[in-house]
Amino acid sequence: MDLKQETRKTGSTWLQLGALAVFILAKGKSLLALFKLGKFGGALVSMAASIGAYALLYPWGFAAGFVLLLFIHELGHVIAAKRKGLPVSAPVFIPFVGALINMRRHPRDAATEAYMAFGGPLWGTVGAMAVFALAHILDHQLLYAISYVGFFLNLINLLPIHPLDGGRIATAVTRWLWLIGLIGGLVVIIYLKSFLFFIIWALFAYDLYKKYIKKEKNEIDLEDKDSFLIPVQHLLDQGFPLPGPHHRRGLDWTTYSTLDGQQFVKLRWDSMELEGTIPLKQQGIVKQVYTTSIEQVPKDDVMYLRVHCQVDSTLYENDAYYEVPAATRWKFGIGYVVLAAFLAGMMYLTHEYSNLT
Repeated sequence: MDLKQETRKTGSTWLQLGALAVFILAKGKSLLALFKLGKFGGALVSMAASIGAYALLYPWGFAAGFVLLLFIHELGHVIAAKRKGLPVSAPVFIPFVGALINMRRHPRDAATEAYMAFGGPLWGTVGAMAVFALAHILDHQLLYAISYVGFFLNLINLLPIHPLDGGRIATAVTRWLWLIGLIGGLVVIIYLKSFLFFIIWALFAYDLYKKYIKKEKNEIDLEDKDSFLIPVQHLLDQGFPLPGPHHRRGLDWTTYSTLDGQQFVKLRWDSMELEGTIPLKQQGIVKQVYTTSIEQVPKDDVMYLRVHCQVDSTLYENDAYYEVPAATRWKFGIGYVVLAAFLAGMMYLTHEYSNLT
């Protein structure tokens, strides 16, 4: 078995659905809503769906092992985020694309972003090492193939291109690594012949062009949503008309931030006696707060309204975000280089061992 050829074929096949992948990633929040089956229910269901999808192209054993390594990689991000106090969802798997986690609050500085990004390839490498060790003990070609693909994908993920993990680690090392990512990305595109990777690279290149060549301010629109359940039976008893399901109105609001940088929007609807607070995932400049829909919820002979609200804002770009202490930059830089070299070495070693069997 030629592991390099098999890996190239694997990467080329499941990364070809680029247009579909970009659409799915753009609708990631909607997809996550489909899997509200408990804390890990969505992860298990989407894992099973991914294994089934990959099994249409590859042996069941390879499909299961590949998805398991993806799970370990994403679990690394989850653990790193939890260690930094960032709330995240369990992983959700998307066939032929990979996996994603939903961040309920984003990092406040580049060092935290890099720490969370590093967790994925680090744990992914540990997972691939475990498969490699098992392959060596059992002298099993399929396990060698799975471990090789695991090392390969974690190495590709270290390429310094946003939104790959390497691009996020680069924010805490030096953003000059993004230039290396632009060149290395072209090599990967030619090697994999991947339309998806081309789209990722093109979007990254265009973003750098706008920021550093055209020097255009990139205003990013943000949306944060929440709902509130309020009793309205006393208003009904007084003959007060209740708003309909499609009622939309602007709300009074104030915003504030805690010492750790978490921003909140406090909203108020006086006539309905509604007061609520919505935490923002990222710090933003609030433009408007309004209701999007309203549901009547009868409960124990008492009428309630569930009011769905939305906060529209634009991303606040903190100039201090990229200010990272020199010692921290060196730590991430050395770790980045060592991990990339180790992954490349393990790919070579896995290929050599597999050829001996």
